[in-house]
Amino acid sequence: MRVLLIEDDLHTAGFIAKGLREDGHAVDQADNGKDGLFLATTEPYDALVLDRMLPGLDGLTLLQTLRGAGNRTPVLLLTALGEVDHRVEGLRAGADDYLVKPFAYAELSARLDSIARRGSAGGSEPTRLRVADLELDLLSREARRSGKRIELQPREFRLLEYLMRQAERVVTRTMLLEAVWDYHFDPQTNVIDVHISRLRQKIDQGYPKPLLHTVRGAGYRLGA
Repeated sequence: MRVLLIEDDLHTAGFIAKGLREDGHAVDQADNGKDGLFLATTEPYDALVLDRMLPGLDGLTLLQTLRGAGNRTPVLLLTALGEVDHRVEGLRAGADDYLVKPFAYAELSARLDSIARRGSAGGSEPTRLRVADLELDLLSREARRSGKRIELQPREFRLLEYLMRQAERVVTRTMLLEAVWDYHFDPQTNVIDVHISRLRQKIDQGYPKPLLHTVRGAGYRLGA
């Protein structure tokens, strides 16, 4: 999934972002309400993790603005305020779920998957991608080809998800660096070649028809 994390506490934001990326999600971050609202209204996200108390624009106002504009992206609201009245206020403002600090990352991850699943059932982004006989379940984090499970590391999962979302299109190295590694520069390493090679072995080796193709001088293409 592509997740927007809006949290001004650097320690909390770093903790959450690290966990989300290890789970294979693409994460954008904002440390204040105004920047968060700008990203939430100009970029497509599968889910938002939103702190209630933010500088510039508080989380509830941000949320109400999004909902008022018709934005239905699932939102998990984070707060240090755990009283019933506060939870009700957050849910009535448009949050899909509410998590009180401090929390365990595992609970945040489970709640995020849950609201994304509900959002998918409501008609937003798909949670299962398919290219030929290759399938990727974005919620259970499972990849299968011809029904056979493929074990992927988090970065490999994220790489495959991106390639499947761009199926049949040529994907350049710059696109991969930005979307999968969050690099906005060329690190001058062979990190892409190494991961593409590993992924190709896992999804194509032993199958009569390869799906991951190198397009000479351009990049890569996933497709039949």
